[in-house]
Amino acid sequence: MPEVGRAAFRRFGFVQSSVVTRWPEIVGDRYAEVSAPQAIRFPSGQRSGGTLELTVSGAHATLMQHVAPEIIERVNRFFGYAAVDKLKFIHGIIQPPKQTPVKRDAGPPSLKPLPMELGEGLRDIADPELAAVLESLARQMADKD
Repeated sequence: MPEVGRAAFRRFGFVQSSVVTRWPEIVGDRYAEVSAPQAIRFPSGQRSGGTLELTVSGAHATLMQHVAPEIIERVNRFFGYAAVDKLKFIHGIIQPPKQTPVKRDAGPPSLKPLPMELGEGLRDIADPELAAVLESLARQMADKD
């Protein structure tokens, strides 16, 4: 989506389409359910000190006003600099994000041994869940060779 939507996003005020696509990650699920970024308007010739326009559903605008400093801080942390100074709220309807189904493995993991260069680093990982995920990734990479 970022490659396809980049021109459209820029036309409507977004320098980075990832703000839209990663909104729940930036502000958290609670605020993402009731708001959606529409555009960032910067002062002429600048790329900082902008105004982020948010569509907010119903009575949640009052809540969003109270947490505006936190939202500004999170957006600026996402950008890595003070891109946004203000929020502008627009009342509207927020469509819930489409949930993509989690892809489940078709069967048990491969019994093919891990290549030594991939498997050695996995032995030092204390978290068994993380180790299993990384091992699965290493196996998939080894199978492609």
